[in-house]
Amino acid sequence: MNEHDAAFPAPDDVVWDLPGEGPQRTALLVLPHAGGNAHAYAGWREHLPADVRLLIGQYPGRGARFAEDLPRDIADLAGPVAACLPEGAADDLVVLGHSMGSLVAFEVVRLLQAAGRTPRALVASACRAPFLDNPAVVRPERLDDDELVAAIKVRGGTDDGILDDPELREIVIPSIRADFAIDDVYRCPRDEARVDCPVTVIGGDADPVAPAASLGRWAEVTGRPFAAHTLPGGHFYFQDRLPEFFEVLATVVGGRTPAPAAA
Repeated sequence: MNEHDAAFPAPDDVVWDLPGEGPQRTALLVLPHAGGNAHAYAGWREHLPADVRLLIGQYPGRGARFAEDLPRDIADLAGPVAACLPEGAADDLVVLGHSMGSLVAFEVVRLLQAAGRTPRALVASACRAPFLDNPAVVRPERLDDDELVAAIKVRGGTDDGILDDPELREIVIPSIRADFAIDDVYRCPRDEARVDCPVTVIGGDADPVAPAASLGRWAEVTGRPFAAHTLPGGHFYFQDRLPEFFEVLATVVGGRTPAPAAA
């Protein structure tokens, strides 16, 4: 890959497009967690209706974007995704992020909103509201590789086989460091932290990174309908609660704002 290619990645390298069968009525855009990649969410295709188009953001420094410069701030993550949405995807779009990906999703919504293409809904999963300081900073710059791997394992969400393999770990650690450095310091000014679409937030009742009691603060970013759901589990609660998770998600993708669910 030459310097020009790295600066201007192919759109389908930035946003994976995994359509179902037949006419696609709605697009669901998924933004991965810190250190995550598009491949980690590709399996969601089988849990979605055939007429929902699954889009997944791929961040710099991984996959086909491995040769690109690592991201330095949230704009490096959100900007290319908003610019590379497939044709027609923004016509009926739900944007979802998990953990740090919720903040990326929030910024993607703001970018599309500024361009006059406001998504139909935003779904935030296991993440603080964007105007709040990070209550669970990692400070990757202070950790050696072993310490950083230990911190990642506590959160979950990354295959331990990758983290325990020296060669694979060497490949993924730089992007993990970059993402956590961004997540540590990101905070949207409160007077700018607004979106003009309904917001749904979902989290685990035992999540130490994004405590369930704090999730309701996402209501403050919108004047549209808001719903908060808590499911049993930790930071990656959905891994063990896929039916319940997709039941909540289906109400949003289907165009209905869900009533809050009990834990």
